[in-house]
Amino acid sequence: MRKGLKILGWALILSAPVLAQTVKNNNMEKKVTNPWNWQDSRSYVQAVEVKNVQSTLYVSGQTAINDEGISSNEDMETQLKKAIQNLEKVITQAGFECSGIVRLNVYTTATSELWPHFGILQDWVKRHDIKQALTMLEVKSLFETLKIELEATVVK
Repeated sequence: MRKGLKILGWALILSAPVLAQTVKNNNMEKKVTNPWNWQDSRSYVQAVEVKNVQSTLYVSGQTAINDEGISSNEDMETQLKKAIQNLEKVITQAGFECSGIVRLNVYTTATSELWPHFGILQDWVKRHDIKQALTMLEVKSLFETLKIELEATVVK
């Protein structure tokens, strides 16, 4: 009996860090896996496991296109802010929350132009308590005059 309690105690101690990273929301569970700490300063996680999902939303790449469908020809900072605004609008109008983003792909035509404004994206991620896997790609071009595109997978 004592041996069984000792094993149970060790199991609880060893699983505590994993349990602390599990977030439950209306039966949905998100478990974050980060073998390292360095990604924390870059506002993403290495992996997100999601269980008991009610629904999944796959959001097309959102860019700095206005309500009339006209592509922006403004600077990276302005385009990034508009792309975030458009992404948020699609997510909320679909009945989801930004905190449910589990995957975010960032496409940019110039990472050197994006880096000085990366804090805008990081602040948005922090404000919504988003824990997402992230991929960032520099591409040769995007549609028309666009410099940044944000594509997301969202769960609830």
